[in-house]
Amino acid sequence: MVLVDSSVWIEAGRRTGKLEYKVGLENLLDAYEAAWCGPVKLEILGGAREEDRNRLEQYFSIIPYKPMPDDAWTWAKENYQKLRDNGHSLPFNDVLIGTLSVRWNCRVYSADGHFEVLRDLIGVRLYAAGYGGSYQPDAVG
Repeated sequence: MVLVDSSVWIEAGRRTGKLEYKVGLENLLDAYEAAWCGPVKLEILGGAREEDRNRLEQYFSIIPYKPMPDDAWTWAKENYQKLRDNGHSLPFNDVLIGTLSVRWNCRVYSADGHFEVLRDLIGVRLYAAGYGGSYQPDAVG
């Protein structure tokens, strides 16, 4: 399973979005490996234009959704403190998504550089699309 960050959903959904993210996401969806969670739901569906909301809700209703346990806030708080102690102030949602991916032992597919910091400091495993539609088990920076 790969937790797909909102940055990839947004980039892949743009008419002029980068092809690498469009193909990478399509391959994950075709392999039934793409998943999403509450923080991504907030970013994508919370920020959707009114005319797009119903269509997006239907689209996302068929993609595997990982519910967030209550103690995720404690895990994320601890990781946020670790990041701050190391001189990094990242968006709360990114820290929460990264924390969930570590707890669920899954990779994150993101177009956002914050996740490289999360990889280095809290052990987030990153997904990177590969050539010919294949993918690497773990991306290394």
